[in-house]
Amino acid sequence: MTGRSVSVRVPASSANLGPGFDAFAAALSPKLELRVSEASEFALESNLPLPADRTNLVVRAFERLLAADGLSFEISSQIPLSGGLGSSAAAIVAGLLAATTLASLDVDVLALATELEGHPDNVAAALLGGVVVCADGEAHRIDPPSGLAAVLLVPDEGVVTARARAALPEAVPLPDAVYNTAHGALLMLGLARGDFDLIARGLHDRLHQPYRASLYPRSAQLAARASALGALGATISGAGPSVLFWVKDDRAEALSAALRAESAGWAEVLVAAFEPAGAVAV
Repeated sequence: MTGRSVSVRVPASSANLGPGFDAFAAALSPKLELRVSEASEFALESNLPLPADRTNLVVRAFERLLAADGLSFEISSQIPLSGGLGSSAAAIVAGLLAATTLASLDVDVLALATELEGHPDNVAAALLGGVVVCADGEAHRIDPPSGLAAVLLVPDEGVVTARARAALPEAVPLPDAVYNTAHGALLMLGLARGDFDLIARGLHDRLHQPYRASLYPRSAQLAARASALGALGATISGAGPSVLFWVKDDRAEALSAALRAESAGWAEVLVAAFEPAGAVAV
């Protein structure tokens, strides 16, 4: 690969999507960008407050497939580092794609990324784009419908994922499991049809969000008021505390203004898009 270089662009992602715990995810428009090129020695430059050595997650993923000796890594990202918007998944996918592209490797990137991340939903959305359903070791993708926008509420203080996982019960009541099965189906049917009424109905969850609400009460309270604020609904993004507000695109700016007023001093609000394109390496 003498003299070669590769540039990779990977979208952010939001997992769970309400009823789809550890199974549903969507790609979002904020991006991580990586450039790997030949250099006299290993080097890493980034605009992120993360390790600038081989412990960096991008480099660790890259080195699962290819040594980083004599390579320069340039990393920039628009993805918040905490809050459940897929920053680690984007880093893993970027590192793996860079290595497979540089060395022309035939690797199941999704399988390896899932192994490194520990679950498939975020990495599948980052890799494939759109909205994904993960089951049986595979990811099935659909395009996000036109006219649907995302407004992200990103609190300044994050929550450790392990703590969010620990808040979940070992078992859930059967009626709640049935409820989530039905609403997950409504959500995916609504997304496939572009039916916003079905999407709004399908965003509700009883398996994980209620148990975690005490970890980020301000996020949970705003999510519960999503429809009153002009959104179709809202879902806690991954383990939280960020919130993904689902909204018709002609109402996104008004919603973002309302959320900025509600969250002044403790969160950032970003207008984003559901991203149809997945990771790209050139």
